[in-house]
Amino acid sequence: MRAFVATSLGAATFAALVVPLALPAGANPAPARTATAPGPASADVPGSTQSLPLVRLGDRDRALPGGHSGRAAKAAPLGMPVKDVRPFSLVGVVWNDAKAELHGQPQVRTRATGSHKWGAWQDVQTHYDDAPDLDAAERRGDKPRGGTAPLWVGDSDAVQMRIAPEQGRQAVTELPDGMRLELVDPGRPAKPRDPAPQAAGQEAADSADVNAGLAPPGATTIPAAPANALQADLAAAGEEERGQAPAAQPRIGPRPQIITRIGWGADEQLREPKLGYTKTVKAAFVHHSATGNGYSCNQSGAIVRGIYRYHVKSNHWRDLGYNFLIDKCGAVFEGRAGGVARPVMGAHTLGFNNDTTGIAVIGTFDKAKPPAPALAALGKLTAWKLGLHGRDPNGKATLTSAGNNRYKKGTKVRLNVISGHRDGYVTSCPGAALYGTLGSARTASARFQGR
Repeated sequence: MRAFVATSLGAATFAALVVPLALPAGANPAPARTATAPGPASADVPGSTQSLPLVRLGDRDRALPGGHSGRAAKAAPLGMPVKDVRPFSLVGVVWNDAKAELHGQPQVRTRATGSHKWGAWQDVQTHYDDAPDLDAAERRGDKPRGGTAPLWVGDSDAVQMRIAPEQGRQAVTELPDGMRLELVDPGRPAKPRDPAPQAAGQEAADSADVNAGLAPPGATTIPAAPANALQADLAAAGEEERGQAPAAQPRIGPRPQIITRIGWGADEQLREPKLGYTKTVKAAFVHHSATGNGYSCNQSGAIVRGIYRYHVKSNHWRDLGYNFLIDKCGAVFEGRAGGVARPVMGAHTLGFNNDTTGIAVIGTFDKAKPPAPALAALGKLTAWKLGLHGRDPNGKATLTSAGNNRYKKGTKVRLNVISGHRDGYVTSCPGAALYGTLGSARTASARFQGR
């Protein structure tokens, strides 16, 4: 997400806590094609990624204010002239070195599929620091790339891209090597999203799995504590963080309805098959996806599939980075594979992925107020997930940094159990408007736990 800029935090109201967490009416994943040619309802349309190297643009191609004709070709900026492509719905920019920064503002505009209608130019959010830790296993092998946040543009069949100077600069002076425009078609699964994704008794089974320290068969795990240690942790962790005597039983909020990976149509062949776990969950980091707010709730499944494909195929991560995602209607989606109740190692907060969970609210909330159903879902999800590990949403947690631009490796940091991404990293994420609601989110989450 964009590098931190000081902003005043709006006092957004954490409202509508009584909004039910059941799926909103009609909240089924949208096809990746327009209604004019949806194909058979039962068809399974696989997703795809078009990876296009950027080219030197002439003045006509870049259409930037203040352009100068006659500039030498070798000095022309990189971008993409108007190009007809296969249909896609999500766009991002990647480059070779994950540590390199993009000092420029990518802007895209797209044409709706089957029409002559071009949308307005849109900024693609840079400094995308939802990422694996520097020493994480998924940074080995197929080397991760640097990249922007993905941007949801809807069903499109043509694209144009330019890189404008950063605010306060006259020109783009330096760009990372290997820059590519990624165009993602999220596809359409044959199986519709199940309205009741968890079977009867699943909540009890999930809790038992956490108590026993179980991982799925064949999973590769980060060393986990034995069962008796986890049982003690469940009872004591939240009170221990606050310097109080251990409670007899953890307070666990009611489990929200969660749309599983099967439910949103995850292609499990994309991701790394082995799974990674940490010992516990001490805190939740809240993010915004920075994919924009111009989507309908029946497109949410497609957006999650698009982010998943972008993280794996474009960024070269082992799986979707977030542990959970929440849409504007309050639907909760399972993110990274491994079990929603288990302490799955995510790739969401560079430096603090260990012993934490990452929750992304789908949208961009630098200025836009996050919807009340999404905030209600955030309160309920954190009450349940943190409660499974004995955490008080109003409490504090001590985390050890794996290294980032704010805390060097090994630094012990005392943070809120429910924190924003910017609390652990120099970034504007989760946007000023969403960040301003986190105090109310903690209160609501604690209330759901019966505190």
